[in-house]
Amino acid sequence: MTQSVGLLEIAGLTKNFGGLIALSDFNLSVKENEIVSIIGPNGAGKTTIFNLISSFYRPDQGEIFFLGNSIKNRSPYEICRIGITRTFQTTRLFKHLSVVENLKVGAHTRIRYLFWDELFRSRRVAEAEVEVEQQALKLLEEFDLLKIAGEMAGNLPYGLQRLTEILRSLNTSPRLLLLDEPAAGMNPQEAIHLMEVVERIKRKGVTVLLVEHNMDVVMEISDRIVVLNYGKKIAEGRSDEIQNNSDVIAAYLGDNIETHT
Repeated sequence: MTQSVGLLEIAGLTKNFGGLIALSDFNLSVKENEIVSIIGPNGAGKTTIFNLISSFYRPDQGEIFFLGNSIKNRSPYEICRIGITRTFQTTRLFKHLSVVENLKVGAHTRIRYLFWDELFRSRRVAEAEVEVEQQALKLLEEFDLLKIAGEMAGNLPYGLQRLTEILRSLNTSPRLLLLDEPAAGMNPQEAIHLMEVVERIKRKGVTVLLVEHNMDVVMEISDRIVVLNYGKKIAEGRSDEIQNNSDVIAAYLGDNIETHT
């Protein structure tokens, strides 16, 4: 089933868990090279959207289109192969491996050699491994993190662990990157660095869909913001429109909105 329009199109997406409605008739269109943020309180359905897009969950109703094609029955691995990658709320690094080795793991979807090549360690395998390492080092250099390439991931400060995880996801060469609360646990300086990284990712031509509680991050870098409440979208617009939406202020932002106006 195909549909034209934006990079990602979500139509009528609904997900129930027993008697709990996690997401109800959710619609969203994401264009190429946008940063779109989804906000709302815990339990509003934000991560459920990510789990549906990445096929960790199956929708009860609705459709998800990527590059015009329905993807709701694809496996998580296939979702990654076609150009959608995600991070999670908690870091999932291989902490006993170096930073560059973690990034190399992200390139597995691009590796092209046969079982026998791997079994006998053929020249094709050796060439692929060199290429993967060079690409990982290039990515670290591009984001000014080459100096930590050899560091064990588990020894890094929390903020650098989160950035390493983002770059590992970026090393799958996605068209769409789903970032699930990347600023969680970061101090203000780390959050500023995160914003710089996300904006660089956009400049690389990668579209970003962001779930985040840090309003400073959301308001600063988002092209559009979607607001959820109990699994339903109650508002969508630019940062200034969301800041001045009385329902959103009352329901989600409260007094914190004063820091952005």
